[in-house]
Amino acid sequence: RRSGQYTMNHDHSKKTTDGASFDRSGSQDSLDELSMDDYWKELENIHETRGNNHEERVALVVKEPDEGELEEEWLKEAGLSNLFGESSGDSLESVVFLSTLTRTQKAAVEKRVETVTQTMRKKNKQHQIPDVRDIFRLQNDSKGKVCDGSEPSTARTSENKNETQDGTKGPKFSLGTDEQKSLLEDMPVLDTDINLEIPFAEQAANLKDKSVGKMCKGGGGDTLLPNFRLPKDKTGTTKIGDLAPQDMKKVYSLALIELTALYDILGTEFKQQKAVKIKTKDSGLFGVPLTVLLEQDQKKVPGTKIPLIFQKLIAQIEEATLETEGLLRIPGVATRVKSLCQELEAKFYEGTFNWENVKQHDAASLLKLFIRELPQPLLTVEYLKAFQDVQNLPTKKQQLQALNLLVLLLPEANRDTLKVLLEFLQRVIDHRDKNKMTLKNVAMVMAPNLFTFHGFGSKTIEQSEFVMAAGTANVMRFMIQYQKLLWTIPKFIVNQVRKQNTEHQKKEKKDKAMKKLLKKMAYDREKHEKQEKTPNDADVPQGVIRVQAPHLSKVSMAIQLTEELKAGDIVARFLSQKSGNVQTLKKEEVFLYEIGGNIGERCLDDDTYMKDLYQLNPNAEWVVKSKQS
Repeated sequence: RRSGQYTMNHDHSKKTTDGASFDRSGSQDSLDELSMDDYWKELENIHETRGNNHEERVALVVKEPDEGELEEEWLKEAGLSNLFGESSGDSLESVVFLSTLTRTQKAAVEKRVETVTQTMRKKNKQHQIPDVRDIFRLQNDSKGKVCDGSEPSTARTSENKNETQDGTKGPKFSLGTDEQKSLLEDMPVLDTDINLEIPFAEQAANLKDKSVGKMCKGGGGDTLLPNFRLPKDKTGTTKIGDLAPQDMKKVYSLALIELTALYDILGTEFKQQKAVKIKTKDSGLFGVPLTVLLEQDQKKVPGTKIPLIFQKLIAQIEEATLETEGLLRIPGVATRVKSLCQELEAKFYEGTFNWENVKQHDAASLLKLFIRELPQPLLTVEYLKAFQDVQNLPTKKQQLQALNLLVLLLPEANRDTLKVLLEFLQRVIDHRDKNKMTLKNVAMVMAPNLFTFHGFGSKTIEQSEFVMAAGTANVMRFMIQYQKLLWTIPKFIVNQVRKQNTEHQKKEKKDKAMKKLLKKMAYDREKHEKQEKTPNDADVPQGVIRVQAPHLSKVSMAIQLTEELKAGDIVARFLSQKSGNVQTLKKEEVFLYEIGGNIGERCLDDDTYMKDLYQLNPNAEWVVKSKQS
């Protein structure tokens, strides 16, 4: 048994393994047999800790869904549950949503709607229900056709889509159209450029058409990680946290559909898992759901988004110095970690816990224990398997695109905690010359803590353990290496949100007209605006925007748009004023916001070119404010 070997040769193997793997590796070395040792040792430590924990954890049961259930659940998650069942009459909302989808996204939705309706028919007719795989087989026959748009249903939907696009006045948002295909072909793209303007599934379909039969399976983990970069976007890069909640809901639905479309095109099955509810602790530190922890922490520190114990453990590890050799790899003393764990449970919130005696390796073990003991995995039951399956996608770029969409699908608490963890891991790697913890080593040690989850029937894990080990370590490397890219909302999704908002506004206008309230509303609005507007507000000349900064200045500022004017320049103009409030604000906390028009609210990065953005959203209002307000 592997474990015996490690306990016997522990010290010896540690030295030789580390020495050898470190000498041979840059920070992005390949995953070889030798470096896998760190993974198995970590797994060994985890099993040991579990062994010492006599209160046996309740394993989380993952339910195998019935036929059609998965698809039904998927349509609900995508916000399209009114396409089927009793509420199917009320699908106007969905029609607007569907009109903004690309060809590949529509194909993904059609595929699932068809499965659900077939299942419903069968249940009603009491027929023999065929295997789900047969249904998929039938639909896979048309998969190739969907890519080139020759499938009748796809051709039909894209005609309708063009009608709505051409009928639209104002800015055009490029989606999966033919115009986009030519865009794809004309673009001189570097292999390492991540294109966020064209939907990922459309890029994959185009690649597939071009290189039929050339696509190699399995992204392979044993090459250096490419230096992926985001080409600059003149209308500004949108990060997670920059959009208002109502637009983030739309982002979630679109990311789910896009990820599914991408997996469909690449022939990988995308399955969300479903957890059966289990009784969890409703107070304490370890083994408590993230949401419960945050609720209890927000009573102590209002507005906190990361569990306090998690923040404190990271701070404790960093306080000692990140140069300690073998940091995160060398485990703390199991018995000591266990008693610290109990002591923290009793004293952490009272503020009587003595941190001075906590050794660094023990704190690191506690941090990993915290992640493992969460009643549901940090990457969630729904998507843990999808995160693992990223390793099966054909190219590294597609793996990165899938991870980007998966991060968008995580609940806010999980995503925020994961971000803090990945940033911390990067800081550990930044000290690799001293601590000997390269990207590869850190990924090896952390992968078992995030991916081998106590609830996922361990038998299946045992059988494919070796394959999974290398794969999850690779996914872990990707998440650490490309974390900045992963927290970006792709432009094509933001554009689809803008298009949805525009379509909704049109629909609302029609509804109002029908109710004959327009006259009264126009009259009221005029009266209201007259009271609101100061004389200099009334007529803003062409090419000029009016920027408000209610927290900084009593007067708004009229700003002439030029080709080179950026959001950061406008913020700087307000901050250069000598009024009272300005002095108390830090420059890095103040941003220009785009509000209304075809977006709810969006925080702009300082490098956003204002003229380009104004053309994209001419009806927006512009407000300078701090992120807190």
